[in-house]
Amino acid sequence: MPAVRSWRNSVRLLSAAVATALVPLVATGSVGFRPDANVRPGGGWSGLWLSAESTTSGGTSLRDVRTIIGAATGAAANLTGAGVGVALIDTGVAAVPGLPAAQVVNGPDLSFESQSASLRYLDTYGHGTHMAGIIVGNDTASGAVGIAPKAKLTSLKLGTANGAVDVTQVIAAIDWVVAHRNDDPANPIRVLNLSYGSGGNPNFWSDPLSFAVQRAWKAGIVVVAAAGNDGNSSARLANPASDLYIIGVAATDTMGTVSTTDDALSTYSNLATSEKYPDLLAPGQSIASLRVPGSNVDNSYPGARVGDTLFRGSGTSQAAAVTSAAAALLLQARPTLTPDQVKDLLRQGTFLQVGIAAAHGLREINVNAALSLLPTAAVQAYLPSDASGTLDSARGGSRVVMNNVALSGQNTIFGPFDAAAWGRASAAGTAWQGGVWMGMRFAGDGWTGSSFASKTWAGATWTGVPWNGSATSWVDPNWSGRSWSGRSWSAGTWSGRSWSSEDWATASWS
Repeated sequence: MPAVRSWRNSVRLLSAAVATALVPLVATGSVGFRPDANVRPGGGWSGLWLSAESTTSGGTSLRDVRTIIGAATGAAANLTGAGVGVALIDTGVAAVPGLPAAQVVNGPDLSFESQSASLRYLDTYGHGTHMAGIIVGNDTASGAVGIAPKAKLTSLKLGTANGAVDVTQVIAAIDWVVAHRNDDPANPIRVLNLSYGSGGNPNFWSDPLSFAVQRAWKAGIVVVAAAGNDGNSSARLANPASDLYIIGVAATDTMGTVSTTDDALSTYSNLATSEKYPDLLAPGQSIASLRVPGSNVDNSYPGARVGDTLFRGSGTSQAAAVTSAAAALLLQARPTLTPDQVKDLLRQGTFLQVGIAAAHGLREINVNAALSLLPTAAVQAYLPSDASGTLDSARGGSRVVMNNVALSGQNTIFGPFDAAAWGRASAAGTAWQGGVWMGMRFAGDGWTGSSFASKTWAGATWTGVPWNGSATSWVDPNWSGRSWSGRSWSAGTWSGRSWSSEDWATASWS
């Protein structure tokens, strides 16, 4: 087992000469993903959704978030994220007021809902759009503007209306982002937001999901993941936030003020009593962002609505989105920074002064503080994953289930998974060939699809090949006949025992 004590005790990375199915992470009072049929939607989508316009109502507006993270004054005041691409692997994004189509690109829809023309790319859950609003939103009606409103957002939809998704779909999505990071030379993808966690807690040195995120990091993409919403006494961060290379973000409660002196670690946020602590903190309590009328969380938590266009949510999901946007601002100002340097600079934020976070020396991000520092030759040199671990160790208890059959073992939704072959292909950048991932047709072969976004990857019809030699197929022949009316959704025989979120499902929407 690799030693990580020195990593935990370090506050600043050393220079190279001396010397890191899923669950939307929304907590009670926080937002996250954890679509699980056996828990309330969002598992953490329940909560503290307050006013978007002022701290006096108890909520935190995006304007206030920008102030709290030191991005409203000084050298950061005029930064917008222009020229920086941010990939959002989530539940898709909806064409709602406040989400400018010119700033959105729809990558391939790898979700089960991709097989219904009326559902493809759409955010039937409501989580992905909320994250997108935090990053690039521009709701002129309410004044809610994202932290990096001119960044180019590439959305990859994975989660369905009930959050169902397998960890192999997540791995495929990360591979796609790496392969297509330079498709738009004017807005190369430099940041990847993962506001969820898988259902398992595998060893990071062998975990396939850790291998995937490390591959993205080494390709020059700053990977930001939600720490999880299991509470301060949790033993580990959610996977993949637990990976040493990437940025794992915990959430702070701003106490309804723009001052950081009273900020504290949110009670729902993972802290970890072993291995890796959160890398940094960001506001995640009662963040008012874009609402998707008729989505799962909108129907389930009507009390979280703010006016006609906004919705309140709390969780490490939101904190991760804030951090991804902050990274985009930093990369706009200093485009030559490496992911290691971005992590190093963002970790030089404001020490929390109260509570358990202060006792552990954790800091809240401050963009101005990051811009005031000269980047070091920071290089992380932790033991990398070799992808030899099992998929079930990453899944944990979070499984997609169809007709009472759970996906398990070394299998994708389409068939057997050769981890060694995938590891070689992912490292070589050949896992994707057009719309085919590891020999399995997931999507169309290029940017020829149609949606509200400025550019869209084509869809494809999945073939119903059983994954386990039985008569059970992971492609429901009735998908094409299903639709989302904007008011309700019936998932038929599907049960969302995946995306067990400490984020999607353990979040707070109220």
